Amino acid sequence: MLELRDLRKTFRRAAASAGAGSRKKGRGQAAPDTGAHEPEVMVALDGLSLSVAPGRIVGFVGANGAGKTTAMRIALGVLAPDSGEVLVDGRPATSDDRRGFGYMPEERGLYPKMRVGDQIAYLARLHGYSAAEAEASTGRWLERLGVSARRDDRVESLSLGNQQRVQLAAALVHHPRFLVLDEPFSGLDPIGVDVMSDVLRSAVAEGAGVVFSSHQLELVERLCDEVVIIRAGQVVAAGAVGELGGSRRRRRLSMLTSEDPRIWLPSAYAVVDASIDDGRWRSVVELPDGVDAAAATRAAAQHGDLLEATPIETSLTDIFREVVAR
Repeated sequence: MLELRDLRKTFRRAAASAGAGSRKKGRGQAAPDTGAHEPEVMVALDGLSLSVAPGRIVGFVGANGAGKTTAMRIALGVLAPDSGEVLVDGRPATSDDRRGFGYMPEERGLYPKMRVGDQIAYLARLHGYSAAEAEASTGRWLERLGVSARRDDRVESLSLGNQQRVQLAAALVHHPRFLVLDEPFSGLDPIGVDVMSDVLRSAVAEGAGVVFSSHQLELVERLCDEVVIIRAGQVVAAGAVGELGGSRRRRRLSMLTSEDPRIWLPSAYAVVDASIDDGRWRSVVELPDGVDAAAATRAAAQHGDLLEATPIETSLTDIFREVVAR
């Protein structure tokens, strides 16, 4: 288990001067700007916690600047937190533990002049593989990622999508316990997304734990076992994909009625959309807190006006908008 526990991180940068550095004071004289300007403190992480279990995929989502990359860099040991800790199997992560991580940075870290196969094999050797082991692992991952034909090409000659695939091969070549991937699907076409998704599922089936960030929420919902949503360095929603919106997924009801439901529904129910078609009303009703779809359906049926009722599923995109905009 990889855990990020109560991470806090701030950055400081010099505040902009209120003046222009000096002010004219009479003819030929300059008065220095003597105002004190404290460094601006930017809070990147504010008590963030998440966990990644072996054999699970965790989607890590948030708006730009929410703290995702900072958290990943702390997990890798690239940055140190102001407080909090990174744990592996319940104990503080060591350098040896982190050598068992695979990392794919958002700013790609490949050597552009090196040939693809040489680069991946070189990285495998850095992880302690023999030359033969490195070659075998390189061939395996380039084949699975669909770029084996580009093995002898220089990285700089590849398309962005193929560079993405090679970068993932670099993260996987040493068979890591945990994969930490920052925007791995950025710039990929649909075929590339499918290939990358299949490879990640394969790694998970072999026991790896995966956490990746992405703005492609439909993909996150489809691929991940769990999702963590952050805002301003804090976790605002987290859980299994099927449960994350549990309290929200049945808060709206699509109803077909013979009369306008605004006439007879109790005031606690909010009709957010209503239109008439062929003499029947199609409405979307927001359910009050504590009332599920079944209770709302029974209440409508008692009126005798209900022809059809269907709970409206809430997507991860809807949940994201709700919790991030609060």
